[in-house]
Amino acid sequence: MTALRRLAPYATHAEASRGRLYPEPESQTRSVFQRDRDRVIHSTAFRRLKHKTQVFVYDEGDHYRTRLTHSLEVAQIARSVARTLGLDDDLAEALSLTHDLGHTPFGHAGEEALDACMHEHGGFDHNAQALRIVTSLERHYAEFDGLNLTWETLEGLVKHNGPLSGPDVDETILAYTARNDLELGTYAGLEAQVAALADDIAYNNHDIDDGLRAELFAVEDLADLPLVGPVFHDVARRYPGIERPRLIHESIRRLINLMVSNLLAETRRRLEAAKPRTVEDIRAYGRPIASFTSAMEAHNRALKDFLFRRMYRHDRVNQMTGHAREVVRDLFLVYMGDPPPPVLRQAAGTDLRARARAVADYIAGMTDRFAQDEYKRLCAPKEE
Repeated sequence: MTALRRLAPYATHAEASRGRLYPEPESQTRSVFQRDRDRVIHSTAFRRLKHKTQVFVYDEGDHYRTRLTHSLEVAQIARSVARTLGLDDDLAEALSLTHDLGHTPFGHAGEEALDACMHEHGGFDHNAQALRIVTSLERHYAEFDGLNLTWETLEGLVKHNGPLSGPDVDETILAYTARNDLELGTYAGLEAQVAALADDIAYNNHDIDDGLRAELFAVEDLADLPLVGPVFHDVARRYPGIERPRLIHESIRRLINLMVSNLLAETRRRLEAAKPRTVEDIRAYGRPIASFTSAMEAHNRALKDFLFRRMYRHDRVNQMTGHAREVVRDLFLVYMGDPPPPVLRQAAGTDLRARARAVADYIAGMTDRFAQDEYKRLCAPKEE
């Protein structure tokens, strides 16, 4: 095994991992979390993220973010923050690369449409779908289904946004936890908490970039936005006449730096107050330790509100998302029909709920491009 870097006592230590559901010999050259990361990178679901949209569908342009590029940006931020805090940055990276595996084609519009289709069959949630992928749907290994990831990676995947409880917990998560208890009522380790906030940092800042690139709003529209406006103003003042692409990139990298610095400072403050000695202290603390300050959280909310109004609800985006919902809904109805397509024939003899879940698995795994092609082939045949 590789030499272990000295970690903080409250980090998630690879040598103390609770292991894998299916025991197997571990690598002599990689830690268990490095191996988890590598299994995710080599998975089919990860490769498909290349053609899964964030906001813009694949044919809108070559430079907009996809689920793949977003996951890489999250991993970069999470790994940097984790290393600075003395955490296991390999685990933070593995979680960052895993967190979007369960997303449908066409971003949140596709997920909302599939959830509506599955309303009578258990619903659809992308976090639960990611768990299905890494514990069941990836079928490449000779001795088990899924990727057989460590307990800590699965815990962070399921609980990166906090404990899960009540009637709204997805049935997939409950079913898996009955086999391998992920302790849903506690917080995840600090690496998972950091990965969740790195997701926020990457998402908000690259959506500014993509929104400006698509001309859904202008730099001038950001002037009154807390944090964002002053940063753009300062860069323009410091570099008079700077070209627009440089102005945008320079401003966004400064915004990312400000948010990362704020996250580090507040997390260190909370660590000092909590004085955790082990990762179990982190799990049992009762509230997140990785966090922004309340002022930064307010800035974050203001940015999210701006992006919701000016980007996610823009007429151009609404037109795309409306079509995306139609594609997902119509494909679901076709695949639930009789007879089912060959790829779903094995689900034909099962009950309606199981059949619907198999259809949801199939649609959720599609790229934007494949879903569009299937829709044209099955639902919108060309006139002669």
